[in-house]
Amino acid sequence: MDLLLVEDDTAYAETLAAELRALDHAVTIAPTGISALEAVARARFDAMILDRMLPQLEGTSVLQRLREAGNTLPVVMLSALGRSVEKVEGLDAGADDYVVKPTPAIELDARLKALARARGWTAGGSGGDTLRAGDITVSPTQLRAWRNDQPLDLTKLELGLLTELARQPGTILTRAMLLERVWGYDFEPATNIVDAQVRMLRRKLIAAGDDDPIVTKRGLGYMLRG
Repeated sequence: MDLLLVEDDTAYAETLAAELRALDHAVTIAPTGISALEAVARARFDAMILDRMLPQLEGTSVLQRLREAGNTLPVVMLSALGRSVEKVEGLDAGADDYVVKPTPAIELDARLKALARARGWTAGGSGGDTLRAGDITVSPTQLRAWRNDQPLDLTKLELGLLTELARQPGTILTRAMLLERVWGYDFEPATNIVDAQVRMLRRKLIAAGDDDPIVTKRGLGYMLRG
């Protein structure tokens, strides 16, 4: 994968970049939030590894600017800040995953591959079938979704999540099931990435309709109303 590593600690960045290159990744280093945005505007990357505490522009601000501009680049936030509230802030800002330093390069490699699988969720899709659940329609082959016949502006990850929920409307999907089907994880991550992505998807669905179509089953998972 072609990675952008955004890290202001030069020694740490060089060490991590070398380890990732040894795992067959190409790595470009950006030392500040501003230089990260400039690099994304200049070149195409498969994913970004983003430090939270950066000079010039903090990591969550970098994420917010990317997402507000419609950029869906997969982002793993890598930070020394590991409290639950800090993880939620990073995920709510638009991170696809959040890991706490120090994290071995081999684990980052696994998470990046899982993200790549998640962003390619349509590869084993429904062969052109249209999915419908209430007033929500999803077209896996077109990578598009609608509510009340109005197009939804979703990231690929949000679209993948909505697709899995729409495949089985009225059925509870556990967090473990969603992690496997959408993110490609076969393990339980330390962060609540499912809950954070559901919150972002829910906001967009509510904005396009009259009610909340996603039902939360506390302690179990989520269900899309049929």
